[in-house]
Amino acid sequence: DAVDPAVAAAYAAQVAPIQSEIDALTQERKDLSAAKPRDQHFSQGALLAFLGTAIAIEGCLNTFGRAGKLFPGPHLYAGAGLVVLWGLAVATVPAMQKGNDTARTIHIGANVSTIGLFAWQVTTGIPILLKVWEKTSWP
Repeated sequence: DAVDPAVAAAYAAQVAPIQSEIDALTQERKDLSAAKPRDQHFSQGALLAFLGTAIAIEGCLNTFGRAGKLFPGPHLYAGAGLVVLWGLAVATVPAMQKGNDTARTIHIGANVSTIGLFAWQVTTGIPILLKVWEKTSWP
């Protein structure tokens, strides 16, 4: 049952570089955690969801106020899709805080999908903007 000191020393020599790397990574993780990136991400995401939803509602109200109706089409659908995906991403936060990996995957997928919808929103919005500018009587 006695451990040969030579074997123990050889084992310790093999383990030392790995343990050193583990210690360095552990310290890096502690440093990153101290920066509170989760809190920043949460605050920025909440602001984006709020402002994006408010602007989406304002856009519909503005269009209805100017034209007396909404125009169903790609721009409206992309905006509605963005609001739905932001809601989905926000809804997954409590489950993610409990360590649910499925919620994390849904959260990431919803947010990645919003990039495509936002690109669609911008490209369909430019012709609308140009048409509004064309028909506006400027002072």
